[in-house]
Amino acid sequence: MRMRVFGLTTLSAALTCAVACNHARTQPETAPTRSRLGINLAVPADWNTELPFVDVFRLSRQWISQRKGEPWGKGPELQRDERGWVTRLEPDCWADTPLCTIEGGHYPAGEYVCTWEGRGKLEFWNIKQVVSGEPNRIVFEPDPAKGGFFLRLLETDPNDYVRNIRVLMPGFEEAVRDNPFHPTFLERWRGLNAYRFVEWMLTNGSPIETWEDRPRLEDCNWTEKGIPLEVMIDLCNRQGMDPWFCMPHRADDEYIRQFAQQVKRDLDPSLKVHVEYSNEIWNSVFEQTRYSGERGIELGLADKPWEAGWRYCALRSVQIFGIWEEVFGGTDRLVRVMATQSVVPYISEQKLGFQDAYRHCDALAIAPYFAMNLPERAEGDALTAATVAAWPVDQLLDHVETVVLPAAIEDMAKQKAVAEKFGVDLVCYEAGQHLVGVQGGENNEALTALFQAANRHPRMGEFYTRYLDGWRDAGGGLCYIFSSVGRWSKWGSWGLLEYYDETADDQPKLKAVLDWNAANPAD
Repeated sequence: MRMRVFGLTTLSAALTCAVACNHARTQPETAPTRSRLGINLAVPADWNTELPFVDVFRLSRQWISQRKGEPWGKGPELQRDERGWVTRLEPDCWADTPLCTIEGGHYPAGEYVCTWEGRGKLEFWNIKQVVSGEPNRIVFEPDPAKGGFFLRLLETDPNDYVRNIRVLMPGFEEAVRDNPFHPTFLERWRGLNAYRFVEWMLTNGSPIETWEDRPRLEDCNWTEKGIPLEVMIDLCNRQGMDPWFCMPHRADDEYIRQFAQQVKRDLDPSLKVHVEYSNEIWNSVFEQTRYSGERGIELGLADKPWEAGWRYCALRSVQIFGIWEEVFGGTDRLVRVMATQSVVPYISEQKLGFQDAYRHCDALAIAPYFAMNLPERAEGDALTAATVAAWPVDQLLDHVETVVLPAAIEDMAKQKAVAEKFGVDLVCYEAGQHLVGVQGGENNEALTALFQAANRHPRMGEFYTRYLDGWRDAGGGLCYIFSSVGRWSKWGSWGLLEYYDETADDQPKLKAVLDWNAANPAD
């Protein structure tokens, strides 16, 4: 999903180098680990606070059409090529895209370099100053204290339209030719076992059906279709870390085959590949669950859509595993994953048992969060958002320690029993705290503040240690924390860090995870 050259070279040279670099399979920057932990990376977006790439334009938003005298974003539909570059602007129109929409100064200050190919006119706004300008190159300083900034496309020549825009962080204009990743990003996760790319692949609700639909290196941005496979492979090769790929729920067999062939060709042969069909095909929030239910009904797998969906998930997973096995010539480098709902072992049994799917599967995957999902209203004496919002933080933490955490560890043991029954391993596709308001509870600002205070509290680090101990003692295998870096909000405090410039000294959750990882190598 990526390549080694993104800087000032031409596109053709960049692609040539990408292939050469992947084929070379140079030594990773760190030896393959025997860690018990993996990490789920943050979604690609202009508001991404992990900042994995030194070219921030890679995470730019889809172009926003503007017309003079019209309200914001109400310009005519933009004419774009198949990679998303604007090919023509109507009179009195332009296009904007926001970059680094991150509050509080949490992205690098200094002189950024913007380059592009083609003929046209670009400008930046909501910045500190333009340092210099020349054909196809602008040096400017943003103002991180003011939040994000905008790149504006004012003119573009239809015969040689503006494309291959790069907006490079300070000091990386030359380094980006060999390494597109920010060194802080690489260093933070060095020593873990694997990356799960569910967010980088924009798995939930993915529209991808064919290989032609896939994200490309030359795409205008990597936020509309996801991060290219070349980039994911390069990241894993650099760090000696295994990939976990989530196959789009609508993808046809040829997409699966081509994907697997590229992984086999370019991934370091010492690395293993986790393969999962989509993500959480049991969770009614997601379009892929509804799709699987409909397909299961059509195939007569069950009368009820949820049961039909579980069975279709098992059926399609086995089909996908078979394609990967064919491409790889066996299963030695594969971990074939069947995911399930942690708190319902019955679903696990239905998936693994359907048409003996377990015989073609290596691991049952769960997400045993220690969770408090608090609604605005509840029946009986169940906790509500308002009730818990009135608690002091110590009372909340006491409740998590004595009630919530033990329940999660108990779920691990129940699912381990299911895995043993079917002779497969137990792995964890997502893990961590899950304190969040739901069904209106997310709008209780006092509850959100309380949950965020709990996530920053030193005791939360202690809970993560006990939680991971529980996973280890239950016989769990590789455990993927959710998630890496992301801003906390009323929708949850998922990130181990909120911002790229925080460290383990700032967040007890991250410190606990890294310390536990160092103290608990895999057997």
